[in-house]
Amino acid sequence: MRKSIAKSITSTIQDLNKSGLVDDITMKNIENLCIPDVQEYTPEKIVSIRKKFRLSQAALASIFNISPSTVQKWERGNKKPTGASQKLLDIIERKGIEALV
Repeated sequence: MRKSIAKSITSTIQDLNKSGLVDDITMKNIENLCIPDVQEYTPEKIVSIRKKFRLSQAALASIFNISPSTVQKWERGNKKPTGASQKLLDIIERKGIEALV
């Protein structure tokens, strides 16, 4: 439901921007507020995403430009993905691996 509300708001603001009633800065600010929250990824979820797209740990590491040992640590629970890596996992999960390659 949250996604549909965010899409509706974004669409309305874009229409208002096209008609000149909302400036570009306001439109971008509102669009940024509608960006979905990035979830935390458990080791099981990371393995699931990787296997869904038939990637080895080394292949996932290569796509993210990180070391394979980092992916191994995520999957063992010794480390958690943060920042850009967390966002990239979110993008892969929502839009597929094609969004990154």
